[in-house]
Amino acid sequence: MTQPADTARDKPTRRPFFIILGLFFMPLALAFIVYYGSGWRPSGTTNKGDLISPAIPLPTVTLNTVDGQQTDARFLREDWSLVYLGEGQCAEPCRSSLLQMRLAFQLLGKDMTRVKRVFLYTGMIEDKNYFATEQGDLLSAGIDDTQGQQLTASFPASDGVPAIQAGRIYIVDPLGNLMMSYAQGTDARNVYQDIKKLLGLSHIG
Repeated sequence: MTQPADTARDKPTRRPFFIILGLFFMPLALAFIVYYGSGWRPSGTTNKGDLISPAIPLPTVTLNTVDGQQTDARFLREDWSLVYLGEGQCAEPCRSSLLQMRLAFQLLGKDMTRVKRVFLYTGMIEDKNYFATEQGDLLSAGIDDTQGQQLTASFPASDGVPAIQAGRIYIVDPLGNLMMSYAQGTDARNVYQDIKKLLGLSHIG
């Protein structure tokens, strides 16, 4: 006996499955293309600091530390870094900024292990007791030599003021990209809120 001619139409087809799959993934694909391909970002951003866009890749350098040692060539890699540039004498504005960095760092709680604090300085550290007692675990490194100058040249000027004089706090990601900064006098909570959000979004560092 021959089967009815429309039996083939009764066989299950995968077409509805692929249509549903396409409807599900199409918005995600479009969002990915718009966000990463076009460079567009939502206007209602909530970051407290000034975004550096595009991010600036920092050179890999080795610097001299206060105790006469040298930094690892990747000391601004692998972890997130809060960075401040200033003079070694570190007068009140410098100490105030380092304090805000330390407070933001402490607010991170268990996430502190993913972040380090860095002080890049010119000249000489004059008050070593202050750094030993008030800024434990702060990595301090001189930037007067060729490699230091190469590194600081990557930090953008702020309203025409060189980074070494601007007194800003910077965020560097684990790949060594300079990505955000804060004006002198910023509150620790601003830095904390941004770095906390970045840590939550990041799968590196």
